[in-house]
Amino acid sequence: MPRATTFAGVAAETSQTLDRGLRVLEVLAESPEGLTVTELAGALGVGRTVVYRLVVTLEQHAFLRRSADGRCRLGLAVLTMGRQVQPLVRDVAMPSLRLLADAVGATAHLTLVDGNEAMAALVVEPTRSDLHVAYRTGARHPLEAGAAGRAVLAARTAAGRPLDPPWVVATSDGPQGTYGIAVPITGVPGIEASVGVVSLRELQEAEVGPRVARAAGEIARALR
Repeated sequence: MPRATTFAGVAAETSQTLDRGLRVLEVLAESPEGLTVTELAGALGVGRTVVYRLVVTLEQHAFLRRSADGRCRLGLAVLTMGRQVQPLVRDVAMPSLRLLADAVGATAHLTLVDGNEAMAALVVEPTRSDLHVAYRTGARHPLEAGAAGRAVLAARTAAGRPLDPPWVVATSDGPQGTYGIAVPITGVPGIEASVGVVSLRELQEAEVGPRVARAAGEIARALR
């Protein structure tokens, strides 16, 4: 049965089947370990038969995949659509990253999660700096390898609770180690990301941390 809702004072019909299908994807997005059909039915509060039909349909369109143990996870079609959103996210983030890079005198970046990796979606170098990190847009590294990815992992562990402090600090290994501070972007459905700065010199955490947190908050509000 269609559900009637109101929009701008006008009654509008919505598809219950489509609504349930989207809810399946939303629940799976929050369950990287995957869920069985029975677990999905419990999470959605609908019958197992209904959920099974949704799962089969979503699987046919590659929005969902089922592993040998029967657990459902997001499919490649979702990842492909997510990549199309990246240009919009970069446009929204540019003004805040520019201000951050120039205020700190260090390279600022927006990092998005792509699978098990952190990907530099946007990099802004400071306009006035004799020495700064040359960080390539599109660069990838494991989530555990730097402040950007660790900030996302910290947000996952916090499960919606605010971090205290809201930033993560990391120093890389190697003869020319870099110093990074990053803050996760939270409260934006469907996006796992962080904002950070990276420098060849040690940054003053008490001063730079709040600046990074402010930039991350600005970007999150613009994306909501």
